[in-house]
Amino acid sequence: MEYVRIGCVCLVGLVFAVTAVSKLRDFQGFARSLPALVPVSGKAPRPLAAVVVVLEASVPILAAVPATTSYGLALACGLLVAFTAAIAFALRRGQRAPCRCFGTSAAPLGARHLVRNGLLIIAATLAVLLPDGSPVLAGTAMALGAGLIGAILIASFDDIVDLFARNT
Repeated sequence: MEYVRIGCVCLVGLVFAVTAVSKLRDFQGFARSLPALVPVSGKAPRPLAAVVVVLEASVPILAAVPATTSYGLALACGLLVAFTAAIAFALRRGQRAPCRCFGTSAAPLGARHLVRNGLLIIAATLAVLLPDGSPVLAGTAMALGAGLIGAILIASFDDIVDLFARNT
């Protein structure tokens, strides 16, 4: 089970690293997208965007350090719950704004974003709950590889869903 934990920590940490970097690459676009998700106006979107990016960037740092891994995962869960609630409320209000979760995506908000966040919440929760054992190097390398592949799939989730949606 320690390998599942390692893979989940890697997955969550990498996904948050990608989201933070993506948002920093188009910080203005991310800040402009916030009013469609949460009720903010005036000058509030920019500081809120900065707080989100700092918190997202903190997750992989905290998750990578054994003494603070649980804090990083708890922060990830908290952020994911907040993001999921914001998306759900936006969808209830009929907002179909593009999801800027991974930068400049044009994919409108939808159920897929709730599913993606749910999967990440499950991974972060599993990583917190599973015991931390004494893994061997080969198993750790495999778990890290699985976490990396999972992170790539999550970061590409919109594109993968669009690909299959067009072909069905």
